[in-house]
Amino acid sequence: MKVEDFDFHLPEQLIAQTPLLDRTASRLLVVNPFSTELEHHQFGHIINELHAGDCLVLNDTRVLPARLMGIKEDTGANIEILLLKQTNDDEWETLVKPAKRVKIGTIVTFGEGLLTAECIGELDHGGRIFKFSYEGIFYEILDQLGEMPLPPYIREKLDDQDRYQTVFAKERGSAAAPTAGLHFTNDLLDAIRAKGVEVVFVTLHVGLGTFRPVSVDSIEEHDMHSEFYSVTEETAEVINRTKANGGKVIAVGTTSTRTLETVASKHDGKIVAEHGWTNIFIYPGYEYKAIDGLITNFHLPKSTLVMLVSALASKETILHAYEEAVNEKYRFFSFGDAMFIRPKK
Repeated sequence: MKVEDFDFHLPEQLIAQTPLLDRTASRLLVVNPFSTELEHHQFGHIINELHAGDCLVLNDTRVLPARLMGIKEDTGANIEILLLKQTNDDEWETLVKPAKRVKIGTIVTFGEGLLTAECIGELDHGGRIFKFSYEGIFYEILDQLGEMPLPPYIREKLDDQDRYQTVFAKERGSAAAPTAGLHFTNDLLDAIRAKGVEVVFVTLHVGLGTFRPVSVDSIEEHDMHSEFYSVTEETAEVINRTKANGGKVIAVGTTSTRTLETVASKHDGKIVAEHGWTNIFIYPGYEYKAIDGLITNFHLPKSTLVMLVSALASKETILHAYEEAVNEKYRFFSFGDAMFIRPKK
């Protein structure tokens, strides 16, 4: 299967640069799998697609303000560090710009010395390992000094940092938001619960590999990056009960999907409480074991995420829906509109 098969034309002006004031005001394109039938709604319509006995699964990861602007101690040069993954107590894998100025032993200071970092290792693609020194609580200092690591296709400054967090964000650790969850408000979630739909959470900390282009011609040769996930006892119990009772499991976002499918693939379709690292790569031909329907944003051409949704609804259905979304001027990517792939009947 070729990566080129998942390309589509996307005018640059359709890439949403800022979030809407009202989270639920975005549009919703409803897709019937393996069909050309499409419906156009506002996002609040999603409550009509969910039914008593169904289960809605959201990712409660919290985005770290992981972009730090510092000063190289010996020369005064500006250095940008993006935190990717904590490896030990105060040690982090990072991306650095400009990487060529940062060697092992380089010291970078932030916030006039509030935070100091020493480079203790080099990685591929501009990656460095830093050990941080500070007084107090690291995450409080990060909240004070750090900026939200917006995706590279967003060039506007984000005035309200909370708009790149879901309203249910809890577990710190992501380098990017699980953006399908950005459309939900607490009021909408309460209304969904009142309808008899169970709402549960998984955690998957989104890595920057999410935005990395597929650099091979053949899909089967692509290596996925690993991301940390966690599923609780309560979530596992609710999902298994939903399926046993004939309800539908609706995942919010590709991150919730990848978490559930990772676990179900290891346990004969059952969800169990566990945590670990996943590099699951879902593309057409994959048989879904956990989810029935999916709420997701519109993704980059030729991306692994377009391949994931194509495995649920067929490549032809998804590319037809994307063509319609472009023609109808839907907003794309992180701050854009949403798509709902209905469960198969």
